[in-house]
Amino acid sequence: MAELVNWVRKDPIEENVFWPSDDLKERSWVSDESIYEQAKADPEAFWAKHAEELHWFKKWDKAYEFSPHNYKWFGGGKINLSYNSLDRHIKEGRGDRIALIWEPEPINEPALKLTYSELHKRVCKFANALKELGVRKGDSIGIYLPMIPEAVIAMQACARIGAPHSVVFSAFSPESLRDRMIDAKAKVVITADGYYRRGKAIRLKQNADNGTAGTPVEKLIVVKRLQEDTPMTPGRDLWYHDVVADQPETCPAEEMDSEDLSFLLYTSGTTGKPKGIMHTTGGYAVQAHLTAKWNFDLHEGDVYWCTADVGWITGHTYINYGPLMNGVTTLVYEGSPDTPDYGRFWSIIEKHKVTQLYTAPTAIRMFVKQGDDWPNKHDLSSLRLLGTVGEPINVDAWLWYFNVIGGGRCPIIDTWWQTETGANMVNSLPGIGPFVPTVAGRSFPGILGHILDSGGSPVPAGEGGYLAIYSPFPPALTRGIYGDMERFAKQYFAEYGPERYFTSDGARMDEAGNIRITGRVDDVMNVAGHRLATAEVESALAQNDKVSEVAVVSRPHDLKGEVPVAFVLLRAGVEPSEDIRKELMATVNSVIGPTGRPDEIVFAHDVPKTRSGKIMRRVLKALVRNEPVGDLTTLQNPESVEHLKDQVGYGES
Repeated sequence: MAELVNWVRKDPIEENVFWPSDDLKERSWVSDESIYEQAKADPEAFWAKHAEELHWFKKWDKAYEFSPHNYKWFGGGKINLSYNSLDRHIKEGRGDRIALIWEPEPINEPALKLTYSELHKRVCKFANALKELGVRKGDSIGIYLPMIPEAVIAMQACARIGAPHSVVFSAFSPESLRDRMIDAKAKVVITADGYYRRGKAIRLKQNADNGTAGTPVEKLIVVKRLQEDTPMTPGRDLWYHDVVADQPETCPAEEMDSEDLSFLLYTSGTTGKPKGIMHTTGGYAVQAHLTAKWNFDLHEGDVYWCTADVGWITGHTYINYGPLMNGVTTLVYEGSPDTPDYGRFWSIIEKHKVTQLYTAPTAIRMFVKQGDDWPNKHDLSSLRLLGTVGEPINVDAWLWYFNVIGGGRCPIIDTWWQTETGANMVNSLPGIGPFVPTVAGRSFPGILGHILDSGGSPVPAGEGGYLAIYSPFPPALTRGIYGDMERFAKQYFAEYGPERYFTSDGARMDEAGNIRITGRVDDVMNVAGHRLATAEVESALAQNDKVSEVAVVSRPHDLKGEVPVAFVLLRAGVEPSEDIRKELMATVNSVIGPTGRPDEIVFAHDVPKTRSGKIMRRVLKALVRNEPVGDLTTLQNPESVEHLKDQVGYGES
């Protein structure tokens, strides 16, 4: 049974403010808030001290070096992510600990448990298989896998031999896979015949075939999950079980320079073209290790569950590398939270005695709608800490999570970070607090976060502004956009200069330094925790030859956080119909995947435009959000707004 803690509640500065008990403070890795000032005074020394907790083949020459758009951490140091995730624990006598629990979606299939020694052997066998196929240090490898053990194994194997991986979310369309593999110049893609989702077999191989056509991909390695007949292309396609069968169970870990590329992960950009975010090895390892350890209070024997997908940065850092570098058990679940019913999450927690649960507000809101009966059927007393990620959480969902799932005893660690930051940036530490609904917390120690106005000056406490990160930048912060450093400099540093990273998020900070994130300030939506550019959805819809013009904006959604709403102008002679609506939905589904599918398509005769012809998306956003439309004097066609008001039900309660 996990240790339970009692809450101490102080007079709140807001309606609900919770503080750690003495028991929680005593257990946590850090409970003295002076750590913030100590780390702020010398961030380089702070990160260098904690870098010593990892294994380095060679220690770095200098902790931090800065030049515009070319900052470095632990330069000259030699390190390997896989070695720190696996070998380090085995050499310290912890090889028999459970490293990974895999829970398949079908309830009649048994869970798989792998010790650190067993996982190490599987990683080494696949790493050797990749080398036998000609993969060398620096070669990009695509991973298009569902939530099965091989997803973690493949990432670790790539890290082991120094081949940067580029993981693509398995629900993404073939076109999304193709774009990423072409940009990454991937030689090999690892995929599966399929997986299970909501009780159905999802056949992935066909998507992988379509998505690798016309790309540099030479080999497609296929994991057999569904046990069905699967078409295989001779000379290109290989079964995973065949390529690992006769491989040795040991493989030396490549000594990677701290600044060597570790992985690429593509994220939405405001231009519609996904950005290949580059993460290096040493700095990423240090920040992933420490934030996982401190944020989630990871200790020997913990069973930690992050419910994200490995296709997102959260899965990279807090399913794979962060927990494994800390030597705890990481849990991977294949399927949907509502299969076979809405008790599945809670039954998994009860079955495996999960101690930390890290999930998205979207999932929490879904469970809130289903009521308390589902979680109340299960013993959740093993839980010691709860976390949220992906988007701001609303008060009602926070309190339900705290009271119903955590039993009023578990701190909620509300984390803010980005694909670009690589690891967590803002949160409350378990032993320090406070834990306040809708407030993420302070900048993690050693990270210099500030709220600035449009001119770059700090705003007073309580006032809104833009969140920026100052140099020395956090060790895991991206080193650039693959193949487009000009775009990197323009997007992240043009706003405030090369020594201040612009996050594109609005925020407020109180006098104690606690930060509330208020939302994106660019044209990127957060749909069920997934970043998606409005331009990507517009581009997909515009591919249909019946569409002459399209504009997409976001609208708040009780369950998903935000959803796309599309305003579509059809070509002359084409009349709106339900069939065309379905056709357009199918187009988006094919090009992007279900995440990008509009919640609503509005067939418009016209949309508000400036005199220069630019679509005024702020007006469209106001219409779908039932907010004041503001000044319309710059419009060339203000009458379009009145017409659209009727179509979207503007002003109706």
